Amino acid sequence: MKTIIIAAALCAAPFLPAAMLADDVHTDSVKIKEALRGERQVNLPLFQTKYTADPSPLVIGDTLFLYTSHDASPEDIPDANEKNSAGFFMYDWLLWSTTDMVNWTEHGAVASLKDFSWRSRENGAWAIQTVTRNGKYYLYAPLHGHGIGVLVSDSPYGPFRDPLGKPIVWQREHWNDIDPTVFTDDDGQAYMYWGNPHCYYTRLNDDMISVKDSIVQLPHIEHYQEGPWFYKRGGKYYLGFASTCCPEGLGYAMSSSPTGPWTSTGYIMRPTHRDRGNHPGIADFKGHTYIFGQNYDLMHIETLKHHERRSVSVAEMKYNADGTIEEVPYWLDHQPMKQLEWLNPYRRIEAETMAWGYGLKSAKMGIKNTGVVADMPASTGKRNMYIYDIDNGEYIKLRGVDFGDKGARRFAITAAAKGQCTVTLRLDKKDGPVVGTVTIKDTGSTDAYSPFKAKVKKPAGVHDLYLCFGDVQGDIHLDWWQFTR
Repeated sequence: MKTIIIAAALCAAPFLPAAMLADDVHTDSVKIKEALRGERQVNLPLFQTKYTADPSPLVIGDTLFLYTSHDASPEDIPDANEKNSAGFFMYDWLLWSTTDMVNWTEHGAVASLKDFSWRSRENGAWAIQTVTRNGKYYLYAPLHGHGIGVLVSDSPYGPFRDPLGKPIVWQREHWNDIDPTVFTDDDGQAYMYWGNPHCYYTRLNDDMISVKDSIVQLPHIEHYQEGPWFYKRGGKYYLGFASTCCPEGLGYAMSSSPTGPWTSTGYIMRPTHRDRGNHPGIADFKGHTYIFGQNYDLMHIETLKHHERRSVSVAEMKYNADGTIEEVPYWLDHQPMKQLEWLNPYRRIEAETMAWGYGLKSAKMGIKNTGVVADMPASTGKRNMYIYDIDNGEYIKLRGVDFGDKGARRFAITAAAKGQCTVTLRLDKKDGPVVGTVTIKDTGSTDAYSPFKAKVKKPAGVHDLYLCFGDVQGDIHLDWWQFTR
């Protein structure tokens, strides 16, 4: 997050005319639209039901959990005068998970500003990191102007609770306390780094909710702006960060000690006028290293006028023999992510699991989020979600669905409707071969869920699957679906 809001339509690099910047961003938006039509292969943003930023990955077993901040869509901003503002409107934090790096399941908001009773603002749910230790999960969050808070849970899904009722750190003399990152070293000592424009650190006690000693301000690290990400690999310590604005890239520094001195080593992703800001999250998962960051590519499908409506993307990252990091090209310049394992369609698949679902919305069952912090529930923990706001021509895409040698015979989807719609099942493309069609009929209420079933033409082997929506009338809520043999 930026402590200063820049309201220009594009954050222009000083050496390029605004018209050239607009042309390049327009070219990227065309590239994305071509990818959506199946005309090219592009590494697209990960999530489409919400705008996301500030990615924080956490690997637990065979699952990668990704916590993100959440840029509000216009309909979720309570002040009518601000709905089309270029500024930041951020009220809660979201969670997503994957086992294959291409199909992601949404888990909704895991915490919000409401979970900090001592907050002073109704906006500003900025960059967090969640870590695990001693069987618990610790979510560190900046409360701008009031330091950094911490929430604790027994589960990665929450519910998260505030054990302190006050900040874990707060330097009252300035507003630099943002973007916390926490790492526990091999000897059990935990460190928290944070800050914009200066970088600070402190050691944490074993309880992870109190500090062991004083706060240290680091000597300036070349290119450092904000958003540190602290980790260790091969005996070397790494500090990724958002580089000096504007535009921001992803820089990094290295050290032989968890407290420095740090040597700025280069860029993970070089600054580009195709973007404004960035924020790194780095994780090793199933033999690969991934760099997560953010961009405005999803918003550019609809508009080139600037708003703080960001989207998280990911790319694979590799190291050189000396431990330095190979530069990663811009997100859209990669091929789509490699799928790590095929998706099994013969188990319950939540409707909010998808590789792509642009235009759709999602929510937790029984929770109406008005965008007003006072109306938000306290952190609820894991709860079933549904997909809604379904329009003709929209679809849910799943990548790499393995139907096996014998194929599927039937398909069932659980939905609630005040109206009806047709779900056409297609393979490999949104206009690909039809293998089945099911009609969702009126259930009397969008809270009354029923199964709807249809025979399918025995799709076999591995295919991308498209659930295409047509003949939509009224409100349709989707819960989950499944194939049977």
